[in-house]
Parts: sequence; C-alpha cells; structure tokens
Amino acid sequence: MDLAKLTERFMGMDDATWAKHANPWSGWTRMPILPLLSLAVWSRVWLGWGALWLVLPVLIWTWLNPRLFGAPSNHHAWMTKAVLGERVWLASGSKPIPHHHITVARILNIAAVTGVIILAYGLWHLDLTWAIAGLVTTMGAKLWFLDRMVWLLADMTDGSNNIGRIAS
Repeated sequence: MDLAKLTERFMGMDDATWAKHANPWSGWTRMPILPLLSLAVWSRVWLGWGALWLVLPVLIWTWLNPRLFGAPSNHHAWMTKAVLGERVWLASGSKPIPHHHITVARILNIAAVTGVIILAYGLWHLDLTWAIAGLVTTMGAKLWFLDRMVWLLADMTDGSNNIGRIAS
C-alpha cells in the first residue's frame, strides 16, 4: 500500500467524505494547514511544550475539514476538479492512468516529500531559510500536483459529464 492510500485510510475518507471534500471551500481552507503547522512547531521557541496546544487544533482541522462542507452543486471549480482528479489518481489500481500523468505526478510527489524533509530540517534547527524553502517547495509541488489532477480528470472523463461517477 502506498503512502497516499494509507493516508486516505487513516483519514477515513469514504465516498461521502470525498464528495464533501470536493467542495472548493474544503480544498482551499486546507491550503494553510502546512504553514500553520509549521508556525505551531516553531512556536516551541516561545511556548515550549505548550506549542502542542497549537499543533493539536491544526491536526484536528486536518481531519475535520473534509467533513464540514457540503458536496458541491457542480464540478466547475478548479479545486473541485483537482480533488476529484486526486480521487481518480488514488483509484489508479482499478482504473488505468495515462502514462504521461504518472511520471509527472511521481516527480511532483518526490518534490513534495523532499520539501517536507527540508521543512523538517528547518523547523528542527530553527533555520528560517530552510523552513521557508521547504514550505515553498512542498506547497508548490502540491499545487502543481493538484493542477495535474485537473488535467488527469479531464483526460479520464474525455469532456463528458461523468465526472462524479469516474472519481468515485
């Protein structure tokens, strides 16, 4: 099992939760999670172990967010398409993905993981330059990956209106 599917299982992402997570408000309100988590970890400088009280709400929000919003009324928003494309990507074992998406998506995932390592180094050593470099690398790779998922969804649906069905 790969990391993405393990994360999906850990987060309890069933069909209903994915439908809600496709709401663009859900996707966009998740974007500040990594910067907020980084700030919470950095706050150990000022708060010591009290920083855990800042980490905890970010982790709760990470789990709660995909469940708070209603399913979108349509699939026109970029973020909705990105989330639905990500769902298609995760179902790649049952639905073949065009090769040109696989290569780029893997490179972007490697870039994101590299960014997380750089970020962790910066947070551990309290080096703002490394922390920001890691944050920018991770978030840039994630946004590029989401854009790729929009493209994947378009290729997989071939312009049809079966977006909701193919992404589930």
